[in-house]
Amino acid sequence: MLHSDITMAAAKAYIPERIFTGEAWLDLHAIIVEDEIITDVLPVAKLAADIETAVFPSHILAPAFIDLQIYGAYDKLFSVYRDTGSLALLNEYCNKGGAAFCMPTVATNKPEIFYQCIDAIKLYWQQGGEGILGLHAEGPWINSSKRGAHIDSLIHSPTLKEAEDLLQYGKGVIKIITLAPEVCTKEIIDLIHSHGIIISAGHSNAGYEEAMKGFNNGITAVTHLYNAMSPLQHRSPGLVGAAFDHPKVMASIIADGYHVDYSAIRIAKKIMQQRLFAITDAVTTTTEGYYQHRADGDKYVADNILSGSALTMYKALQNLVSHAGIELTEALRMCSLYPAQVMRMDHELGRIVKGYKAKMVLLPQAVDRTGVQVIS
Repeated sequence: MLHSDITMAAAKAYIPERIFTGEAWLDLHAIIVEDEIITDVLPVAKLAADIETAVFPSHILAPAFIDLQIYGAYDKLFSVYRDTGSLALLNEYCNKGGAAFCMPTVATNKPEIFYQCIDAIKLYWQQGGEGILGLHAEGPWINSSKRGAHIDSLIHSPTLKEAEDLLQYGKGVIKIITLAPEVCTKEIIDLIHSHGIIISAGHSNAGYEEAMKGFNNGITAVTHLYNAMSPLQHRSPGLVGAAFDHPKVMASIIADGYHVDYSAIRIAKKIMQQRLFAITDAVTTTTEGYYQHRADGDKYVADNILSGSALTMYKALQNLVSHAGIELTEALRMCSLYPAQVMRMDHELGRIVKGYKAKMVLLPQAVDRTGVQVIS
């Protein structure tokens, strides 16, 4: 679109101090939004005189964050409060942390819990709810030896019928399944893959060869790198080593300083580069259900086991920059573009370019400061 065409009343120009497009930095530029779509990014000097503007001095506009693993917010754990109200609160919490999109996650549970969570997301969408991308089913098809805080009695290998029933019921809603490749047959992996669902290896004791075989058979991601998985050792590289070594597999990481030491995050970043992305893994206080999370400082525990973080995506970004020593440009991509790529949605999310959804996060130029806002 030429700048002279931007005269419609519905068009609005957003003018921050700097723009990060997901690829590059721009100064003295404006983002033109019309009907929730970015219609242009152009120099401020080329703006039409009569266009409505919103100016943000000393601020950055970047692609909105995407959190692919979060369990609940404001004392409403989704697996306990399986309704649209808890999803609305979850979306609100994510927005306050700069994430316009999130993936509600349910850890190992009874089948009926997963089914009811699927129903809640369907209803949320039917009612016009925003921000919820779908469901991340973390378990129960994982390895008991790497269960972490997951409920041991519910962990099992799936039968083909169980998998078919869940996938049919959750069609269009289940977007990610975390499983241990060593407890699932290739037939199960192929079935999940045929539904277009992202398969992520996690809570797994797979050896290096076993993990690489899974990656080559359609597993494209790893869930919370380092945590609850076979570690990298010099004679047994494990799932961590396989994730490092595979050229295409992406991995999430929890940047709260408790789940993973910041030095280990920095090492993983040097090796995996654009294949590493951030999640919050955030939970909330609850006294009901299988997972009774209790706040313990800036983290959560269940039965005295580290069970989740108290992160927002903005806090994760701050930690990546301030504590892990990751340059801001890459930290921003880890919170937006790379999660979009994992979900195969980087044709519409994760960048500020013409034709993309107008979902942006407004950040202070000094990212150690508080205060972010989702702009759309």
